[in-house]
Amino acid sequence: MVIKALLIDIDGVLSIGDQPIPGAPDAIRWLDEEGIRYRFVSNSTQRSRKLIAERLNRIGFSITPDQISTPVIAALRLLEEKEISQCQLLMTDAARSEFLDAGIAYAEQGAEAVIVGDAGVGFTFDALNVAFRQINEGASLIALERDRYWMAPDGLTLGAGPFVAALEYASGTTARVMGKPSPDAFLQALALMGTSPEETAMIGDDIRTDIAGAQAAGLFGVLVKTGKYSDQVLKESSFTPDRTLPSIAFVRNLFDALRR
Repeated sequence: MVIKALLIDIDGVLSIGDQPIPGAPDAIRWLDEEGIRYRFVSNSTQRSRKLIAERLNRIGFSITPDQISTPVIAALRLLEEKEISQCQLLMTDAARSEFLDAGIAYAEQGAEAVIVGDAGVGFTFDALNVAFRQINEGASLIALERDRYWMAPDGLTLGAGPFVAALEYASGTTARVMGKPSPDAFLQALALMGTSPEETAMIGDDIRTDIAGAQAAGLFGVLVKTGKYSDQVLKESSFTPDRTLPSIAFVRNLFDALRR
C-alpha cells in the first residue's frame, strides 16, 4: 500500500491541553521535510480554528488555521446549501463566533436549525430545554460532533454526543452529524488536500470516531496509544485499526513499514 497523505486528529494526538505529545512537533516537521501532505481534522467545537492554531503554535508547532478542518466549516456549507440563516447555537462563545461571522443569526425563537457543539458547562437544563422546544417546533437538529468523551488536561470529559443523544431521544429526531465519524468529515478534508481515500491514512486516538469512521470512508486507519486510547476499549470494540503506533512521534516508522 502506498500512503501519500495524512489526516491527523488534534486532541490526544498532537497535544493534551497545553502539553504537546512528546515528539509530536518533530513528527510534523518531518512530514514537511519529506513533502508528505497532511491536514488536521478535529471534532473540537469549543474553540475556533484560529484559537486551535494559536494554542498549538504556543507549544511548539507551526500550524495555520486553513490547515485545520472542523465540523463548523462543514456545517456552514450545509446551511448555505439549505439557505438556512436563523439558528439556535448550543456551543461555546468561540465556536458561535464563527457562525456569527459567517452571517448566521442567533435565534432564541423561530430557529430553522438547532446546531449543537461541545458547550461544556453550557449544557444546562435551560439551554437543552430551549433547544428541545425549537426542535419540536420544526427546527432541524445538526450535531457538529457526537463524541462520547475526550481527554481534557484533568481527565476524560463528556463530549457533545451524550447531549445530542438526549435531544434525539426527547424529540424523536435523528441529528445530522457534521464531524467524525461522518464520512463527509473525512471526504471534505480530502477534497481540500486534493487526495483520494485509498492513498490517505487517518491518525487518531479514538477507535470509533477516528479509525472506524475513516475506514468506512475508504481510508487507512492508524490508531495511536495516546490521548483517550484505552486497551480495554479497543478490546471490547468490534473495530480493528490497520496499524497501531505508540504515538504520532513514530509516524516515520509507519511510512517505513508501508514502503517495504
